[in-house]
Amino acid sequence: MTASTETAADGHINGYGTRGYRTYVLNVLLVIYILNFIDRSLLSVVSPQMKPELGISDTAFGLLTGFGFALLYTVVGIPLAQFSETRNRVTIMAVCVALWSVMTALCGLSAEITIGSVTIGAFWILLACRVGVGIGEAGCTPPANSLIADYFPPVSRSTALGYYAMGVTLGGMLANLLGGPITDAFGWRIAFVVLGLPGVAVALLMRMTVKEPPRGYTDPPGTVRRASVPFADGFRELASKRSWWTNAIAATFAAFCGYGISSFQSLFVNRTFGLTAGEAAVWINVPAALAGSVGALATGWLAERLSRRYPNAIAWLPGYGMILAVPFYVLAFSTDNLWICAIGLCLGGLSKYGYLAAQYTIGQGVVSAQVRAVSTAVMLFVINLFGYGFGPLFIGALSDGIFSAKVADLGASELTRKACEGVARAALSPELQGVCNIAHPESLQDALMLTSLLYAVGGGFFLLTCRWLQRDMVSK
Repeated sequence: MTASTETAADGHINGYGTRGYRTYVLNVLLVIYILNFIDRSLLSVVSPQMKPELGISDTAFGLLTGFGFALLYTVVGIPLAQFSETRNRVTIMAVCVALWSVMTALCGLSAEITIGSVTIGAFWILLACRVGVGIGEAGCTPPANSLIADYFPPVSRSTALGYYAMGVTLGGMLANLLGGPITDAFGWRIAFVVLGLPGVAVALLMRMTVKEPPRGYTDPPGTVRRASVPFADGFRELASKRSWWTNAIAATFAAFCGYGISSFQSLFVNRTFGLTAGEAAVWINVPAALAGSVGALATGWLAERLSRRYPNAIAWLPGYGMILAVPFYVLAFSTDNLWICAIGLCLGGLSKYGYLAAQYTIGQGVVSAQVRAVSTAVMLFVINLFGYGFGPLFIGALSDGIFSAKVADLGASELTRKACEGVARAALSPELQGVCNIAHPESLQDALMLTSLLYAVGGGFFLLTCRWLQRDMVSK
């Protein structure tokens, strides 16, 4: 690897290392973030096949995809981030990548086991593996954001963070593009093993080729740098920045809607249009994820170019984008035309995913160098606990509640969600199958449509962030 040819005094202008090496490091971090979201998103991709096999409700599936993953992910994230403020961030990330990759592969081995007289169902084994994935993934984004902040100067940081943020949508896209066809061809268990294990090799590559930069290397001259900051001191710095909190609230609403919708999107397409897991993944989810990637990158790029004339562009661009996304999602979840649905999902993703570049750029920009990893960890704690943790669970519970109301209105209150899925449906009478044809897809459609309205609330909080952003900004 090439050593930096710049002095620390020029770091705020040129960044750390050569331009080519910075680009290499950023691409390694992007690949890791892509793997992060491949492994995180795969459960939703395989759901049309996995969910009937496990025989679980929409609420239980929401617990599996959301809160079960997010709880320890958020709890472990803060101490890992605090640890990374004073330890080698590259090593921490490499270990965590290897851990979550192995746990993802183990998800494919989830099966009912009996220990003595106690039988543990496959659902609980899978939930335990998902918790393991969450623990590993907690060590990804906070140190990665801190590394990017030390490699790239403030003037180009929003573009770098926007590029890194594409891992969310590219990871979701590749989870669908690869996981969907593998599921159709070989089953959902094989998909977890095939897509999980390559992360171990990537972890080794990172550890051997990525250098740990000096902390605060890209800070302006004269910036006071302390060796470490106690968590309480770091949190007090965050507490004093109103723009940090409005940014976090906005991103939480975006995550609540986004993670919830993406968790159930394959099931929605399967129930509404009859597509298999692979067909839903390739025809619908991949284009939508690609559009979201373009939106995330374009927002960071555009905000950087507008920043001289409009310093708050990094906040109001995603704010208006999230508000604009609402009618597109309402269209997608209310139409009975597959291609109109696909167009609505793509335009919605293109419009709203700019918040990814904003949440990291603002979260890093309003705090000092020694608090960046903690800033990201606390932000992700809020976003993932309330957004990722409760978003899928909310949609699942809302869907089940609407299903119960619909089947009661149709005179079949004894009908369960499980009876409407997979081979169990064929055993129903023609009358009950007719009820399933209505209540099964429409309950999820309604839940997704109602949830998408909350994007407008998140957009409003991004617009509110503009009020204090320039006062709070450290890196300008």
